[in-house]
Amino acid sequence: MSRKILAANFKTNHTRASTREYVAALDAAMEKMGYGGETYIFPPATALDRFETKNDIRVGAQNAYPTVKGSFTGEIGLEQLGEFGIETVLVGHSERRHILGESQAFIAQKYAWFKEQGFTIFYCIGEPLEVREAGDEAVRRYLVEQLEGIDTAYSKLILAYEPVWAIGTGKTATPDLIETTHAMIKRFSDRPLLYGGSVKPANIEEILSVEGCDGALIGTASWEISSMVSMLEISEKLKTKN
Repeated sequence: MSRKILAANFKTNHTRASTREYVAALDAAMEKMGYGGETYIFPPATALDRFETKNDIRVGAQNAYPTVKGSFTGEIGLEQLGEFGIETVLVGHSERRHILGESQAFIAQKYAWFKEQGFTIFYCIGEPLEVREAGDEAVRRYLVEQLEGIDTAYSKLILAYEPVWAIGTGKTATPDLIETTHAMIKRFSDRPLLYGGSVKPANIEEILSVEGCDGALIGTASWEISSMVSMLEISEKLKTKN
């Protein structure tokens, strides 16, 4: 089994000080366990920074506006990201879609712009409960709509399947459901595909063992450094075991 991609999405959690402490502790833990893979963290915008680490810890932005700079109150652009050497961004997260009202057209515009800048893009797709309950064909149609206008062959694309009904709810898709849905998505792209949705130390081994799962985008369980380190250890042992 190849090493999996693990990414921590802090959402609206952590400060500049606590993020710096987190990165230092993560770096030390990765060094101790001999972790050889890349790990991503997405802090809030106020905690973006340059971090000196011995290991491959990559920092990304949870959100950014498709501009270098300009009159976009409350947003950050390439000028602000460039100050900290940020070249990774989350696009299409369900909370941006459903809470903050980003349309597919705007998401596709944002994706295309950051692709032009050569960013690594974590692109999120996933269905709400009512779509899942309508069956596999309804899910397929919904996910295809979320890929509209997206270059799924982009070499720096990392996809994340995050069923909306499993994000922060404690509910996790079954391994069979993850495998089936990932197989469906992989018909449209051969880029790495992560699973997200109440991933935690208790279930990450089962999730990472699913055929077609290339890693995990982790929310709540990643906010505590001890929990994140535990998941890295499980991932590393899984790679060794297989």
